[in-house]
Amino acid sequence: MSASREKKSRQEQTGSGWNDPKTAREAKERKEERRTNILYGTIGVVFLLVAIAAVVWKSNIIPKSATAVTINGETYNAAEVNFYFENNYQNFLNQNYNYLSMIGLDTGSSLKSQTVSATGAMFVTDATEGETWYDYFLNGALDQMAGIQALNDAAAADGFTWTDELQADLDANMETLSSTASTYGYTEQQYLSLIYGSTMTRSIYEEQTRRSMLATAYLQDYQDSLSYTDEELEAAYEEARTTYDHVTCQFVRVNGAAADTDEEGNEIEVTDEMTAEAMATAKTTADAIYAAYQAGTSLEDAAAEYESTASYTNSESYTYNTSVLGEWLYDDARQAGDSAVLEDADNDAFYVVVFNSRGRDDYNTVNVRHILIQPEASELSEDDEGYEDDVAAKDAEAQQKAQDILDEWEAGAATEDSFAELANEYSADGGSNTNGGLYEQVYQGQMVTEFNDWCFDPARQPGDTGIIHNDSTGYHVMYFVGYDKPYWQIRVTNALVSDAVDSFYTEKTEGYTAEQSSFGMRFVG
Repeated sequence: MSASREKKSRQEQTGSGWNDPKTAREAKERKEERRTNILYGTIGVVFLLVAIAAVVWKSNIIPKSATAVTINGETYNAAEVNFYFENNYQNFLNQNYNYLSMIGLDTGSSLKSQTVSATGAMFVTDATEGETWYDYFLNGALDQMAGIQALNDAAAADGFTWTDELQADLDANMETLSSTASTYGYTEQQYLSLIYGSTMTRSIYEEQTRRSMLATAYLQDYQDSLSYTDEELEAAYEEARTTYDHVTCQFVRVNGAAADTDEEGNEIEVTDEMTAEAMATAKTTADAIYAAYQAGTSLEDAAAEYESTASYTNSESYTYNTSVLGEWLYDDARQAGDSAVLEDADNDAFYVVVFNSRGRDDYNTVNVRHILIQPEASELSEDDEGYEDDVAAKDAEAQQKAQDILDEWEAGAATEDSFAELANEYSADGGSNTNGGLYEQVYQGQMVTEFNDWCFDPARQPGDTGIIHNDSTGYHVMYFVGYDKPYWQIRVTNALVSDAVDSFYTEKTEGYTAEQSSFGMRFVG
């Protein structure tokens, strides 16, 4: 691949011969058993011992009891390791389901036989090219296990104990396990075996879930203890202004890449001379656009004269990056109205840029409750007669239900608490229908357009209610709770909290590593 094509690729990216060890080991163990028992006595005894060994193997007693991992002196068997391995694997599949083919992960093949490709490593940034996917998921599981044990030990040392609330959550988790298994037609044990392997038991699942919950609660308790004064937030902002500021600006990007195909579409080799010529042409174009702008033509109109190579952007919230453009815009010396022509040789381009302003998000975030009502799905297909009428009728039903709920609230106590009760009863939003429909510290652009516009209406007042509609989500019965901290403070606080929690976690988990036992690890994954 030519250097220019590599650069183009980078720019586009920026824009059976396996022997079963179990079988071999069984054969070896049985051979040793026979040899030992021949020394002691009769053929009948040998047959008996071989039969017992087979029963023990098939009953999973060996894989259930054999140590697979040791962490700080505490041992874990294969089933316990599988709890974390399978959770890690299944969570990855759930989060990346639509991208598995691009990542290069085949769920129908052994994870041990698949290695992480260059593309996979680029997409999954903590994966290493060439390692097996089995090792990737195992390493993640072992790191998690070490962290959970460390936090459990630290919680005990700090007097942080299991609470009734945690027990209630664990009981609910176990009830969900049982009901889910029943829903799919399995016994609880069958369901656990299907997910985690035949060595998994209810007691192992419950104990590892309990340990995970305690570690999470301990870490959350530390996080909840963190608070910062306005002075501390201001100081942290000043130390990292480029992280939190945004710039309003206009710029035109003029493409200076040399063509890598001829007029007939055939691929050609791009020489240094061709690249230099293309960049020189781009500079001429950029200079012409800049001259027109300085003469009074709007930057957008000036760029329109060269639409085949120049693209115009008007940004209200350009964020910092280390590009030529980003560095120029975030120079502390920059003043409103500054303009320039910039060369970006690494990306074969020139920029004509105009700086307008730089600042932080001083607007207040908002707290709001809502009740989501979604239209029922039509049982007809899109090609069926009457489909559109059916969809419209169901939409009207949802709209009426939303109105009925608002009417019910108005006819009752008409308080925030009564609205929260209705949200828990009626809302289809799984993210908020157990906490009264509440979303706190909502920032601009976080929610769908109609939700966002209602919340950030300049006339909005605490206690306001209303109904909004979004084609994708449905009908929202709204209750405006009030205004919260400025968004820049939320962002700085989140960064400080994240750093503090990371440091706390690193401190508590230092020295905790998982040591693998080759025999027990045979039953993992």
